[in-house]
Amino acid sequence: MEDKIEFKDLKELYNRSKPALYSKLKEIRRLNFNFVTEKDIWNYLVDNVWNNKVNLELHELISDILNADNYKINDYVMQKIDKLKTEADKKENKKNNKK
Repeated sequence: MEDKIEFKDLKELYNRSKPALYSKLKEIRRLNFNFVTEKDIWNYLVDNVWNNKVNLELHELISDILNADNYKINDYVMQKIDKLKTEADKKENKKNNKK
């Protein structure tokens, strides 16, 4: 019978996945997608791949990390950046309109 690896929390699972995230990040950086971080890769997968899955095993997470589409990850990050920029611009405009 197989011993299952159990993690206390999401942070421990994230840390256990870091070598795969680092490897994926190196692959992404070779494409000159310089704004992507390991955390962005993780968040992309949480939001777009793992959001409806339950009882994932470590090997499935690692496989998903290594096989994730680099262009989709970059698009995800760029959309987040655009959203933050838009929110910042709106705040700046409100601030300027009050003067």
